[in-house]
Amino acid sequence: MGKGLGALISGMDGLGTPSAHTPAPVTPSVPGPASICEIPVEKISANPYQPRSNFDEQALEELADSIRQLGIIQPITVRKIGLKYQIISGERRFKAAQAAGLGTIPAYIKDTDDQGMLEMAIVENIQREDLDAIEVALSFQRLIDECHLTQESMADKVGKKRATVTNYLRLLKLPAEIQVCIRDKKISMGHAKAILSLTDPVSQVSLCDEILKKGLSVRQAEAKAQAMLKKSEEGQAQEDKKAASDLPDSYYRVLEIIGKYFGNNISLKRSEQGKGSITIQFSSDTEVESFLKAIENIN
Repeated sequence: MGKGLGALISGMDGLGTPSAHTPAPVTPSVPGPASICEIPVEKISANPYQPRSNFDEQALEELADSIRQLGIIQPITVRKIGLKYQIISGERRFKAAQAAGLGTIPAYIKDTDDQGMLEMAIVENIQREDLDAIEVALSFQRLIDECHLTQESMADKVGKKRATVTNYLRLLKLPAEIQVCIRDKKISMGHAKAILSLTDPVSQVSLCDEILKKGLSVRQAEAKAQAMLKKSEEGQAQEDKKAASDLPDSYYRVLEIIGKYFGNNISLKRSEQGKGSITIQFSSDTEVESFLKAIENIN
């Protein structure tokens, strides 16, 4: 006890590094499902499906210092590719082990194909707490795009509610500059949800800037978003009212004639250039048939 993983594995000293008097480790050709093998670091390559895009250099160095003193506490997971190995999970530990100068690293070996490896790597990373929200969102999107998972099945795999998965995926619809702020943890998920309540990208960026400049809390950001929405709705209502008041008399005549067949459930929009649309809402087939007969009888 208290000597780290190295004390539990034959051929390693208390620091988790190979003993100078111990021959090089031999990896079994068919390891058991729970067996831990010592694999030479030079035979291991990075995971091409790694979901993590950023590795904190200071945190890596701190982990390397810990490994120098205590060894590798938690083995990495790899798969065998020919005579070499490819990381499924544990790339951060692998990088730190390299920095610490370890010659070998303890690892679990799993037999899996490319898609299985991608799925395991992403799910394992999502379940960690140190991924930023954008990395989690991108990982969810990869599970959908590359592993062909639905949001529901994906939520089951990663142990999260479907609503949580949906909220993460919505982050990818935000402007790039806001995604960078989330990635760099300048704003929280709560701030991002407040920003997402706005649909206009310009307004979204404006609110994000205000959050950063004024240090708004999540509640303050939500209140500001609601105020911006209300102002936008009032402005749109005024524009619609102005547009309606500017309609030529002939448009009112069209509304009057057609509206009588549909209980006046008809609206018209027209731009300053004379382009627009007419929307008719009907409540039954009878209304449509009555209107059809009327226009068919026009000479």
